Amino acid sequence: MVLTGENPSPPTSSTFDLSTYLAERKAEVEIALDDSVQVTYPEKIYEAMRYSLLATGKRLRPILCLATCELLGGTAEMAMPTACALEMIHTMSLIHDDLPAMDNDDYRRGQLTNHKVYGEDIAILAGDGLLSYAFEFVATQTTNVPPQQVLQVIGRLGQAVGATGLVGGQVVDLESEGKTDITEERLTFIHTHKTGALLEACVVCGAILAGASVENLERLSSYAQKIGLAFQIVDDILDITATQEELGKTAGKDLKAQKATYPSLWGLEESKRRATELIQQAQAELAPFGEAATPLIAIAQFITSRSH
Repeated sequence: MVLTGENPSPPTSSTFDLSTYLAERKAEVEIALDDSVQVTYPEKIYEAMRYSLLATGKRLRPILCLATCELLGGTAEMAMPTACALEMIHTMSLIHDDLPAMDNDDYRRGQLTNHKVYGEDIAILAGDGLLSYAFEFVATQTTNVPPQQVLQVIGRLGQAVGATGLVGGQVVDLESEGKTDITEERLTFIHTHKTGALLEACVVCGAILAGASVENLERLSSYAQKIGLAFQIVDDILDITATQEELGKTAGKDLKAQKATYPSLWGLEESKRRATELIQQAQAELAPFGEAATPLIAIAQFITSRSH
């Protein structure tokens, strides 16, 4: 296997500490996010955008983008604008998902949801502002990357967030509420689009920025699809087993909304088994990259071991 580039000092499994890695990367991302949106007139919309964008979060999506870019010989500087854009898009989806017309939630990331602070009208516009700005940010802030690759990233982001991805998954999710005949295939469609598409874009966009080969893109895309589905299975489990304080959002809301979940189809133990199996399959996709893939391997493992 010939990789697109060489990481000058790839982490090794014997020296790698995931907690330190995530903390350092999260700090880098949050500095960049803070710098990305400045308050200007009209102040309310920028304050609303920053309120949700800068709320405490794992920053897993931007970290995946950075890690994948570096795996293939790129740099964090090349990938940071796209990493920030991915967090902007993710934040938009959370703001809109929490609205009364959607999931009607009062808490997100341990604080009041955007519409509870700024009102539904401003919350909708804050999400719209973040979504449009995400594309602008990639186009205007990405440096040292060939324009064709930047265009590919912009196209991939649009695909992940639109009717072919997040929006399409959300529509089917809304249509499925309260129904008792939801099949595994329909549930998997919902989550591979609503959750998985953006997670896949995080990995694939990082690879595109580094100039990945078609073969490596396919391998990394498969890795991302598997961790995306595992991520959602674990989310479904935590909605049942975790407290509101652990989740940072309302616990048990899937059951209250009569949503089909993986535990409701398979039971808790089988759901845990399948999530673990998906993570093992995802990690196997990274074998050709050797120890340079240690961060992505560890992040995959983190997805099933997390408590929030």
